[in-house]
Amino acid sequence: MSTPTFEQLLEAGCHFGHLKRKWNPAMAPYIFMERNGIHIIDLYKTAAKVEEAAAALKSIAKSGKKVLFVATKKQAKQVIADKATSVGMPYVIERWPGGMLTNFPTIRKAVKKMTSIDKMMKDGTFDNLSKREKLQVTRQRAKLEKTLGSIADLNRLPAALFVVDVLKERIAVAEANRLGIPVFAMVDTNSDPSNVDFVIPANDDASKSIEIILDTVCSAMAEGIEERKAEKVDTAAAGEGEAAAPKRTRRRISKSAEEEAPATEEA
Repeated sequence: MSTPTFEQLLEAGCHFGHLKRKWNPAMAPYIFMERNGIHIIDLYKTAAKVEEAAAALKSIAKSGKKVLFVATKKQAKQVIADKATSVGMPYVIERWPGGMLTNFPTIRKAVKKMTSIDKMMKDGTFDNLSKREKLQVTRQRAKLEKTLGSIADLNRLPAALFVVDVLKERIAVAEANRLGIPVFAMVDTNSDPSNVDFVIPANDDASKSIEIILDTVCSAMAEGIEERKAEKVDTAAAGEGEAAAPKRTRRRISKSAEEEAPATEEA
């Protein structure tokens, strides 16, 4: 697991905070200095916090649990979609559906509705509908796909949330806090870090800054997933070895019995 260097974080613009007048005093421990009225984030702390978050996310991925990525701001959408997809994790990049975590069964019903429409299209039921009904169903499917398509495989509550911009995604953070779901987040100088379990102090507006942080945490998660696969293979191989051992023993016993049989007859 490789973490970005100070120079790489600097080049990506992770150090740029917001204007001093917009700052949240709770971010004071992560601010290095002020320059031209703008707060500068301490990148040494950013590097340390990224490493800490990446290690925790790797552990979650290795255990086979899901992490839900959330970012609805324009400059983060595509990065989140690409990175989350690369490690097989669910994500939300459109409007956060209120109650998505606190009212999870209702969200699952909507996802099942989407699945049932897909089934209709495959088994021919859809073809028997009138033109107007087809149009209604198609529109409903498109709407569900836009808001819930990226979480279709989320069958249970996620083990953690990864958020870009906790100020914008405050409803998602509040729902996770209420349910005791750990929150990992990129937190800028204008935000409150007190509701975040793993704070990554960094510029959450620049796409390059978002990309370098996501690269790091998703690479760590990919390692965790690969380690899980390797352990499964080892466990399966060990199980096969144990199952094969008694067979060999039985063959040896039957062979020795065959060898002894003729001697008995001669006697």
